[in-house]
This record gives sequence, structure tokens and C-alpha cells, in this order.
Amino acid sequence: MTFEQKRLLALAFLLELGALAIDVLLAAEYTVGVLYVAVMALGFWISDRRHILGLAVVGSVFLTLGYVSSTDSPNMTDIHYVTNRGLAFAVFWLVALFAMRHQASLAELRRNESALKENQRVTELNQAKMRSILETAPEAIITIDQRGIVDSFSAAAEKLFGYDSSEVVGRNVKMLMPSPHEERHDQYLNRYLTTGERRIIGIGRVVEGKRKDGSTFPMELAVGEVVSGGERTFTGFIRDLTSRQRMEQELRQSQKMEAIGQLTGGIAHDFNNLLTVIIGNLEMLELRVGTEGRPATWLREAYETAQLGAELTGRLLAFARRQPLQPRVVDLGALLSQVSDLLRRTLGESVEVRTVIGKTTHRSLVDPNQLENALLNLGINARDAMPGGGTLTIEVSNADIADHIDMNPDLRPGRYVMIAVTDDGVGMSPDVQERAFEPFFTTKPVGSGTGLGLSMVYGFVKQSGGHVQIYSELGKGTTIRMYLPRATDAEAEQSDALGGGAGAFRAQGETVLVVEDDPRVRQVTVTRLTGLGYSVVEAENGPRALELLTQRGDGVDLLFTDMVMPGGLSGSDLAQEARKQVPGLKVLFTSGYAQPEVVRRGLAESANWLNKPYTGAVLARKLREVLDA
Repeated sequence: MTFEQKRLLALAFLLELGALAIDVLLAAEYTVGVLYVAVMALGFWISDRRHILGLAVVGSVFLTLGYVSSTDSPNMTDIHYVTNRGLAFAVFWLVALFAMRHQASLAELRRNESALKENQRVTELNQAKMRSILETAPEAIITIDQRGIVDSFSAAAEKLFGYDSSEVVGRNVKMLMPSPHEERHDQYLNRYLTTGERRIIGIGRVVEGKRKDGSTFPMELAVGEVVSGGERTFTGFIRDLTSRQRMEQELRQSQKMEAIGQLTGGIAHDFNNLLTVIIGNLEMLELRVGTEGRPATWLREAYETAQLGAELTGRLLAFARRQPLQPRVVDLGALLSQVSDLLRRTLGESVEVRTVIGKTTHRSLVDPNQLENALLNLGINARDAMPGGGTLTIEVSNADIADHIDMNPDLRPGRYVMIAVTDDGVGMSPDVQERAFEPFFTTKPVGSGTGLGLSMVYGFVKQSGGHVQIYSELGKGTTIRMYLPRATDAEAEQSDALGGGAGAFRAQGETVLVVEDDPRVRQVTVTRLTGLGYSVVEAENGPRALELLTQRGDGVDLLFTDMVMPGGLSGSDLAQEARKQVPGLKVLFTSGYAQPEVVRRGLAESANWLNKPYTGAVLARKLREVLDA
């Protein structure tokens, strides 16, 4: 109870005492009742009904005491006097009841006002929370009423659709939908309100959205529903699927390319074995036929055709990432300066070749010959895309990738050297870009290309630990970016240590252990080595080779082994076991292809590679390089 209420209650009590005194001392039967009622009227300003009731009880007692104690009162049984007192008593209590009722109404009003203020506070708090959610939620949020009119449009929705919220709120949400959903949205909504048939509400679907510029994009839409006061509110949660679908498409493309690579690599490997036998026999036949006459001409044509087949399988193996590389640390800026002259001569005067080389060092561990071939292939493709001539720009720069670029799962974070080859030709459509790296895919006329140029580039960069990207627009041109891992100092030292010198190409009393599972290839190899003056021991697999080494001990000077063989031992495994038996044993690897993991394991000996098919002269020179190293 406040101080003012206490003063008011005390005043009312004193006034009742005064009314009692007047009632006792004066014979004013009509006016005394009015005094009591007037005092009771103060109850309309007393907030506590219990105090009003107490005041009424005290007043009733005083009214009764005045009735029985008045000195000048007439006969207490006088009907008029009793009636007046009764009326005064009734009016007194009627006023008391009205005062209590009034205070009850005021209390209810105060409670309602308090509840209203609390509801207003909660509403403002909820609105603030909703604004915070709409401003900070990473996914777009849109609320609409049951007529489809937008009530709220989050900040993420503004960014996603390109509209400001003021442009959307108050309009039909179908403006964010492409045709035909835009025309059918109201029908969908009315059907749901009428029948309860759900298509998206409470289920979620992948649909298309329409931006302010008219472009469409895939999105995942989940819709929730709230019913309040007979009105329905729908809340849509929208997730942009553009990046995810791009990643899924990249993954499918990568898996498809890997499957094609496995197929082409296997075919090329077997074909290289056949070419090794063909070329070897042609060379031995040439020794008997000589170099003059028609038979010699036929032999040369057959030999040249076999070499063309070897080049074809080499490109297939490059695409399949199964071409044994001979990497070394290369300054790509210096290499580009050398290649640019070759490109200008090859592409002709109608194509202007520009090179952009940054001032910083651009060193990468790559096979320089394969990189030159890749740049030449890209240059030829660019020339063909500019039939009327144009500009070819090749740029070399360092690139530090902190995260997956463009959400591409194949490009790992790291330090790269980026080579960008850009032309201003006709460009590629999205369908062509998707298939550009597939072997034998070409948009050129029949007979104008093999369709292996870009696939070779793709395989070479992938096998080198890098990544390739295509960006192209029809009518504007194409940019192909090759990301090659930047070389470390340790790799530079290792690369400088690789290699060996060359001496005489014939044998100097050495013995070679030949390990080859294909009997035809093994026979040709043994014949060639014998012709060069080497003593030869042959084995069909790794376990048999280890048995022969155990028997002959230090009598073997060089192990010449295929990489992929049956029997449980690869060429790399065989070399490790053989060196345990014969420390310092020289090793020369050969293969139609090498699995990428085998290539990595044999990196320390990457200079001791001989790719199939090979000629007798190449074999002789390589044997001497390894033996004399």
C-alpha cells in the first residue's frame, strides 16, 4: 500500500468518526445518512478492495451506533426514522459495492494494460529476433501469407535473387519463379488450401528460382506452415544448389574421365607391347635386307607406321596418366620464352603470340618435353579456333590456392605455377566444354584432328599433380589454365642429381638380367641385347628373377625389368629385393605404362626409364647411360 493510499484510508476513517459524532450529537436523521454515504464514496479512490470492505464495515458499525446512541433521536420504533436509517444503510452499502466493483474493474484494466505491455515487449523482442535471423541466416528465408503475398525477405534472399526486400515485400512470391511455375503457383496454393494436397509444404523439393536479371538457378526449397487466428503463414527456407551441382558434375566428369583413362591406358599398354615386337623385328629384318631396293622401302614404311602408332599410344597414355614421366625442376618462364618461337613458326603469321611472364621465379617439377607438347597442342587448338587469325596469349604466374577454387574438388590447396593459354576465337559451348578432355572427341572436320590433343594435356597435368580448367564463352574465346605444383628446394636438388652421361653404345663385358612376362617382347629384347654383345639371362617374372640372382650372385651387372608383371612382384618391388641380394645393382625400368603409384615409388630412379616401344639404338644408348653412371 502506498503512502497516499494510507493517508486516504485514514482520512476516510476520521470522516466516519466525524459523521458518528454528528449522528450522536445532532438529531439530523436525513443528513447523517448522506454524510456516511459521502464518506463511503472515498472508496472509489481506494485501490484495495479489502480496505474498502473494512471501511464499509466500520461505517456500518458507526451508522448503527449513531442510531442507538443519539440523545435527541425520536422513538426508535418510529417507522419514518427506521425507514430513513434503512435507506441510508442500503445506499451506504450500495456505494461500497460500487466502489469495490470499480476498483476491481480498475485492477482488471491495470492487469490488461500490464499484459498488453508484456505482449508488446515480447512481440518487439520476437520481431527483433526475426530481424536478426533474416539479416544473418546463411540460407535465404521468405515468408508469405495464404494469398502468396511476401511478408518478409531475408538478407540472404536479397543476395540470392538480386532484389532489395522493398521490391519484393507486398508482391506475389511467384515473381521469383520461372515459367511455367510462375503461372501455376496461385493454382497450387489454392488447391492446397482447398484440399490439403501437399507438394512442397512439409516435404521439400529441388526446384528452380528466378533472379532479378531473369537467370535461373537450382535450389532446395523447404516450406513450413503456421496457422494463427485462422490465417496461414508459410515460411520458405531456400538453399542455393548451384555450387553443389557444379561439384557433383565435376565429380561425375572426373569419374568418367578416370574410367575412360583406365580403358585407354590398358589398351595402349597392350598395344605398346605389340609395337615393341613389331619394331624390334623390323629393325632386325632391316639388317638382313639392307637399305636399298623395294623391300627396304617397304620396311621403312612399316617402321614409320609403327612409330606413328607409338606416338598415338603415347598420347593415350598421357591422357590416362600412365605415361612414365621424366620430371625435373624447370623454370617455366624460361621454357615459355623458348617455346614461344616454336609456336610462332608453327601457328603462322595470322596468329599473334603474346607471352606474359611475371618477375618472380616460376619453377615446377615437370617433364619439360611433355609440357612443350602440351603448349604446342593448346596453341594448335587455339589457331584452329581462330580461322581468320587472332591473338594467342600465354601467361605464367605463381598461384597460391588457399581453398578449392570455384568449389572444384580436384584442385587441392597449395602453391602452384599457373599457365593460362587464351585465344579470342569462336569459343566453346557448355556441352563441348564438358567433353573437351575426352579422347577422340573433336569438333574439327573429319581428317583434321585426332581428338587427343586436349586429352593428352589433361593426362599430363593430372599425372604431374596439377589441375586443368577451361573457361570459354561462345564468340569471345577460350582460356585454359594449367595449375602445376611449384617445386621445392629439395625437389630441385633431387632433380639436379638425376641423369647420367653416355659412353660407347655396345657392351663392355656386362651381363643383363631381362625380366619380361610377354614372351614375344622378351625374345626380341634378348635378341637385341645379344646383338649388342651383352650376356643375357632371362626370367618371365619377379620370383624367377630372384632365383637366378641367388644362383649367379654378383655375375649380373644390370637388371632390365618390366614394371607391371604377374607373380606378385612389380618391377619396383623386384628392384628393391634384387638390391638387397646384390648391393649396387644397376636397374633399368621399362613399361608400356606405369601405374601412378608405381611411378611415385620409382621417382628416385626416374632417369632410368625406357618407354615402350623403343628402338634398338635408344636401347643401346640407355643401357650405356645406366651402366656408366
